[in-house]
Parts: sequence; structure tokens; C-alpha cells
Amino acid sequence: MPGGGPDGTPARARHRVALVASSYAPHVGGVEEHVRQVARELAEAGDAVEVWTVDRGTGPGVREIEGVTVRYLPTPLPSGSVGGVGRFLVALPPAWRAWTSAVRAFRPDLLHVHCFGPNGVYALALHRRFRLPLVVTSHGETVADDTAVFERSTVLRVSLRRALRAAAAVTAPSEFVLERLRADFGLVGGEVVPNGVDLTLQGSGQRTPFEGRYVLGVGRLGRIKGFDLLVETFARAGLDPDLRLVIAGDGPERPALEALIRSEALDDRVLMAGRLDPATVADAMAGSIAVIVPSRVEAFGIVALEAWRSGAALVMTSRGGAAGFVRDGVDGVLVDPLDAEASADALRRVVADGDLRARLASAGRSRVAEYTWHRVAAAYLACYERVLARGRGSNRVPAGPREVGSR
Repeated sequence: MPGGGPDGTPARARHRVALVASSYAPHVGGVEEHVRQVARELAEAGDAVEVWTVDRGTGPGVREIEGVTVRYLPTPLPSGSVGGVGRFLVALPPAWRAWTSAVRAFRPDLLHVHCFGPNGVYALALHRRFRLPLVVTSHGETVADDTAVFERSTVLRVSLRRALRAAAAVTAPSEFVLERLRADFGLVGGEVVPNGVDLTLQGSGQRTPFEGRYVLGVGRLGRIKGFDLLVETFARAGLDPDLRLVIAGDGPERPALEALIRSEALDDRVLMAGRLDPATVADAMAGSIAVIVPSRVEAFGIVALEAWRSGAALVMTSRGGAAGFVRDGVDGVLVDPLDAEASADALRRVVADGDLRARLASAGRSRVAEYTWHRVAAAYLACYERVLARGRGSNRVPAGPREVGSR
């Protein structure tokens, strides 16, 4: 932590922030990467940061990851069955002790929920118990979840509504996500804080992991991500037989995708590459003809930023948040993946037109500098300052957590 007092004692952190995440390392995904990068940026800015996340059987309850303390906390929720309620009543007291112990050990100035789930339910309870300001960031979990958990869970629906009312600030990576929160959960207001990308990770364009000419899809193999639509589009487009489709990623839809590839007689032209490390993804993008994002709905689309960073032409779903930052025909081609003919036309056009691909790639490379993790963290820091200043001005938020009703 930079700085210090005149007697050499360490300076107090500007803010003490608990990032309350739905998931974290060793799990991999967009939310995990977002929270990881924000934690790093906040720490480098001189803030004290911890990540509190859902215990998914990861191992030790507290771990140090990249210099940040990560607490894996139990999050039991009640279910509709008698047995489920009984198990919840048994599990709740030790779970609540773990969460309140985290507050007393770290003494955060505020709680920042990322991707509302059971983590958000417990953060809301801590907000009420300790009068800690609450910031909520939705990552599209209410609209882009293969398991439709918000449709199935009354607890999550009610808790999210209450958290949005109680929050001192609510953010999302796109106006699309905010609009859904307003329509479905009663949000008033909200602020867009877009996603970021690590600009130091550049594709070399020289050591592509795949031979020949190919278009590339990257992401978790879930139904929402629409890779089945991409396979069907590729089959329909009638492209040169030497052009392949590479799909990089893993997930529950992989067996169904492999069956679809066989049924379309594309075994020799579609490669299921599995999960790749970030550097290999960057090189795969740099070596591709185009990067295709076929999601049925996309809250933002970090893959678009990764394609821009690697200098790849981008074909992006128009369903969701991408229309708020991808400029159709300028730095990407926007297309509805549910429109089979339009999708095939877009793919044919981008593959056939080298000048178009060069223009898209050049414009994307120019734009991507706007989406650094430093800017994301700076937006959150400005939000924290406003929230804490309001608390100081109204004398509602004391220094450190205070328990309601405590002596």
C-alpha cells in the first residue's frame, strides 16, 4: 500500500472494500476475471480489498490469491421442501457466523456485490445488520443464465428487489442489463460501468495454434452462448471447404454440439478445441479470419474486447448489450443469431471481403483502449467516493461497521 505517516507507520487505506462475488478462482469466467482485475486495480490504487465469495468446495476457507485475501463463505438458502427447510435451519447459524466474522475481521467501509446470487442475499443481510453501504453490480445474471435460477428461486427474486432498493449505487456493464433490472426488479436509476480487457495480452499473429483458414468462436459452452446457432450458420453459409470453424471453450452443451456437428456432416470442418489459456486465445483470435459471438443474449461481451485487442474482425450478436458499444459496420458486424439467413449472409460477407475485415479490425484496435481495467476500477472508485461522502455528510455511516442494536 503506497504512502505512510510521518512516523513511518503505514497509511490507512483510502477505502476498505469487500468485493462480494458469486464465484472466484479457481473457477474461470467473466465475473471471476472482472472481480480479479478490479481487486488488483483497487489494491494498486491504495485501497484495502478482500474478495468474499461463495464456498463451492474449493478448499481452505481463507486463501491468499495474487496478494488479495479471498474468503470462501457458506451460503445456504431455504428451499420449498420440508427437508430443505430443515437443512437450511441447521446450516444457517454457522454460515451467518462466518459472514459476520468476515466483517469483524476486515471491517469494510462498504460491500460491493458482483453478480447477485446467494452472495447477494448474505450481503444484503450484512448491510442491514452492520449499516454498511451496499453497491450492487449486475453482470446480466437475471437474463443470461442457462439455469434460469431467478425464475426458480423466490428467495433470489425477492432479495434482489430489496437489494436494489437498499443499494447506495447500482451498476451494470450495459444499459441493456439496467433496463431489464428496471423492468423486472423495480430498479430506479443505475449507472453503466462497462467491462474491461487486459491490453498487455496481445495476440502475436505469428504462432496461431490452428492450421489453415478458420473462423473462431470462444466462450463457455452453454445454451445462452448460442454455439449451436453458430454451427448451423456455418453449415448454411456454404463457405469454401478449406475454411474451418474452431470453437474454443468447454461446458454442458459440448455433447449436444458434437452431436449437431455430426448430424450436419461437419466433422472434418469444425474443431472443438476445448478450453484454452488466455494467451492461446489471443493468438487464436489474431490468426483467425473473424471472431464470431453468436449469443442468444449477451449482457456485454468481453469476447468482443478480446477480438479488438487481437486485431480480429468481429461478428457480434445484436441481442443484448453489444449494440451499446459495437458500431455496426465500423468496428464489428452486428447480426441477430436467431435470424439464420441474416447470420449466414453476415458470415459470407466478412469471409469474402478482406477490406471489410481490415477496416473492422483497425477500428476495433483503436476502440479497445477505451476499455481498460484501470478505467473500470476508476469508475467504481468514483462511485465509492460518492456513496461514502453521502454517508459522512448525513452521519449515517460510522467509521467501520456498527451492528444495529449493538451495545
